[in-house]
Amino acid sequence: MIKNFILPDIGEGVVECELVEWLVAEGDTVVEDQPIADVMTDKALVQIPAPFPGVVTKLYYAKGEIAVVHQPLYAVEVDGEAPATIEDINVDEPVMTQLGTQVEDFLLPDIGEGIVECELVEWLVNEGDEVIEDQPIADVMTDKALVQIPAIKAGRISKLYYKKGELAIVHNPLFAIEVAGEIVVESSAAVMVEQTSTVSKGATPVPQSKALASPAVRRMARTHDIDISTVTGSGKNGRVYKHDIEAHMSGKQNTSTEVAVVAESNVTTLVTTTNNADRVEPIRGVKAVMARMMQESVSTIPHFTYCEEIDMTDLMILRKSMKEKYSSDELKLTMMPFFIKALSLAIKEYPIVNSQVNADCTELTYLSSHNIGMAVDSKAGLLVPNVKDVQNKSILEVAAEITRLTTAARSGRVSPADLKQGTISISNIGALGGTVATPIINKPEVAIVALGRVQKLPRFNAKGEVEARNIMQVSWSGDHRVIDGGTIARFCNLWKQYLEHPQEMLLAMN
Repeated sequence: MIKNFILPDIGEGVVECELVEWLVAEGDTVVEDQPIADVMTDKALVQIPAPFPGVVTKLYYAKGEIAVVHQPLYAVEVDGEAPATIEDINVDEPVMTQLGTQVEDFLLPDIGEGIVECELVEWLVNEGDEVIEDQPIADVMTDKALVQIPAIKAGRISKLYYKKGELAIVHNPLFAIEVAGEIVVESSAAVMVEQTSTVSKGATPVPQSKALASPAVRRMARTHDIDISTVTGSGKNGRVYKHDIEAHMSGKQNTSTEVAVVAESNVTTLVTTTNNADRVEPIRGVKAVMARMMQESVSTIPHFTYCEEIDMTDLMILRKSMKEKYSSDELKLTMMPFFIKALSLAIKEYPIVNSQVNADCTELTYLSSHNIGMAVDSKAGLLVPNVKDVQNKSILEVAAEITRLTTAARSGRVSPADLKQGTISISNIGALGGTVATPIINKPEVAIVALGRVQKLPRFNAKGEVEARNIMQVSWSGDHRVIDGGTIARFCNLWKQYLEHPQEMLLAMN
């Protein structure tokens, strides 16, 4: 006798699914619980098993078509049972379908206020890898920071949807993972409806246009009376996405062969056609933010530069003696903690350099917190984390915070909070070998200083004798709307005094 297998409920609110792959053919003999087909819902890939053995006589859908829940999926010929009618079915008995594994899409979550996309910096796993819960899966770069995406379930990675360097879209699939589990199907009618061969012949599904698309995309096309087979898909193997439907409706669908549309994003990448052509790449992430901020700073702030030299000899001796006693893995006692603390002490006397001006330059806000930023050359680009409330910290506390921020920034994992609310900045170009610079102010701050390389140079001492001293050049840039040359010179002289005579800095620290 011929029985129709009725597609059961396969998820809350799911009324249809895409037939991804038939795992059997018409005429095949199947056993109980043998996988019959893979179907894709809006939420997951589900494998449909056979509830009883027999010979498959009819597959009602072609690959890529939409199967409807509670409609026949396939027909199978079974032996040893008499024909039954609908009245013979126990409508109160639930049906349970055990599935060994199922594939779930991991949707990229919200990773920052106002962030709608991010760059895929690096995959930390490969397709086919087994992962555990909370294992890092990928590094993504937003406009503000490098973020690590962990696995929320244990399983096997079946698909990575983006390549390194592509833009991933928030709330869209980032990767697919095969997880263990089961689906319990409860219905008011039996999964298997026994029908006569005459009835089965009349159970023909509604014809569907052949196009690779999810049920949600097909519903969108039907809603707008669009034949989905006429829409050019931008995904792999011509898969149609929602933005393809939108582009089709607006008449702006791009068919240029020189533009590769990244799946589920609106980003286009120029494809070079010859090996010797110039290479063009988009500016993204932190680099894009830096470009915008620097452009805005130089176009809205009238910069001026002031240079000075500082004798670092005595401070370097003090730092060396303290380093032997206080340095550890959590605290690196470099010269930077002394620079930052001395800067905070000088700000107490000249608070205008720790101020911010409003957009139309009618109000000046003197900031109570000395949040002193330091430029760090990280793998993600230039980052400027800041040490909060330096005025309330000791040199060792500042050093510990610098160690933490530098480690996080160089790995690209500094938190957005550490990058915000800076009031004045230091750029240590001397670490790379430079001596003099014209730094660009980190708007809305009003001043920034660049530290040059320490050089051993001849200088006259108090007795008129020439001796070797450790000299460092510093270069200030100031906002000339707020700070004049005399103010920056007096401020720099006080800062210089604290650095050249560290005992005075220690006395000024209360």
